[in-house]
Amino acid sequence: MADAVKTTDTVRTVEYYSATVEDRPGESRRMLEHLSEKGVNLMAYTCYPIEGGRARLDFFPYGIESLREAAADAGLELTGPRKAFLIQGDDRVGALHQYHLALENAGVNVRSSAGVVDGADGFGYVLWVHPDDQGKAAEALGLS
Repeated sequence: MADAVKTTDTVRTVEYYSATVEDRPGESRRMLEHLSEKGVNLMAYTCYPIEGGRARLDFFPYGIESLREAAADAGLELTGPRKAFLIQGDDRVGALHQYHLALENAGVNVRSSAGVVDGADGFGYVLWVHPDDQGKAAEALGLS
């Protein structure tokens, strides 16, 4: 197995919860507005279309209770928790590559990912792997 990634980045396993809504203009904004009004603080959030004219929302909350309460208040059914990896660090060339390489070398397939720079020389990156690969991925990412 390949050596774990060695870096000053922060790598952690995070829990997320999902919900499905109609895929139409304003749905994501309405949900985010509601969560904001209810005081839900998110580490990350993703939204993408799925079959049947629906969209999947993934919420990565700092605290689950406020998310559960806000979702119930909005009539939104949450599924989860599920696990993903959240990586944050200083922006640099090859930052994402090193993580994918470590996972590939460990035999772990990245099922999905989303990354962004923060405008202040930092980046955030969410990686999803198959639940059966969580342990191998954690080791490859230096979390063991």
